Amino acid sequence: MVFLDFEQPLESLFEQLETIKSLDKEGDIDVSDKVKELENKIRRKRKEIYTDLSRWQKVQVSRHPARPYTLFYIETMFKKFTELHGDRKFGDDKAIVGGLANLDGQTVVVIGHQKGVNTKMRQYRNFGMANPEGYRKALRLMKIAEKFGFPVISLIDTPGAFPGIEAEERGQAEAIAVNLFEMAQLKVPILCYVIGEGASGGALGIGLGDKVFMLEYTWYSVISPESCSSILWRSWDHKEKAAEALKPTSDDMMGFGLIDGIIKEPIGGAHTDPDKMSKALKKHIKGQLDELLPIEAEKLVSTRISKYEKMGNFASKK
Repeated sequence: MVFLDFEQPLESLFEQLETIKSLDKEGDIDVSDKVKELENKIRRKRKEIYTDLSRWQKVQVSRHPARPYTLFYIETMFKKFTELHGDRKFGDDKAIVGGLANLDGQTVVVIGHQKGVNTKMRQYRNFGMANPEGYRKALRLMKIAEKFGFPVISLIDTPGAFPGIEAEERGQAEAIAVNLFEMAQLKVPILCYVIGEGASGGALGIGLGDKVFMLEYTWYSVISPESCSSILWRSWDHKEKAAEALKPTSDDMMGFGLIDGIIKEPIGGAHTDPDKMSKALKKHIKGQLDELLPIEAEKLVSTRISKYEKMGNFASKK
């Protein structure tokens, strides 16, 4: 079990719990009361810790190595998932996965970033940082959804679009810009969920929808706190200060009017009870689809465009 730096009080409690459980297995001593006492103590301590997290601490939770990723949600929420590959122009990007799936009888197209669950898979998935072909693959799948009238479900979790030279050579910025242009006009419902990190254009490339939601301990910003600190102070040492200035958390985004809602996570984060988180997310998706599917395509698009036109604050001088 991995503990974040601010979760250290929990580590000693879990160590005590494991020690007592091992004694129970080795001998005839009944330790059930002590186990129950420690489990209650862990719940109380975890609730106490997570009642008042700083912005930087929430960023850390969003990156927890045990946090459920896109493929976990696909496997647990949908049936008959058929993954589709390639952008039909260059290749198949492993950082973005997508395909057709069945959501309790409703066919959908689901797309999302996939970081990888271990070191080998993280390298294979490029840590969830997509190349241009990843965004072009996503757009190809969205166009399939539009052709057959299937809603699109987008699961966002990326530290950013891949910044390598080869990505720029193949048109990274253009690929993301085209996706934004096309998603604004797509004639089927689009639901977007930030399930982990939502960094910059890497998130926006599959993040324009009729409704955009964030899980409780996630973040969404133009830049990560570390990169912001590196630019302003030439060091990562001020990442906590940068996080406070960026205001990237779900509460911040809700306050700015940039998202449509927040989905509560289990106390301690989605990784403490992935199945519970998956059930809550599935229930939320189904409820949103019930609202969006009856809306005619023209109204859907006009409402979506209007939603984004109203975002932000600006002033002009005469």
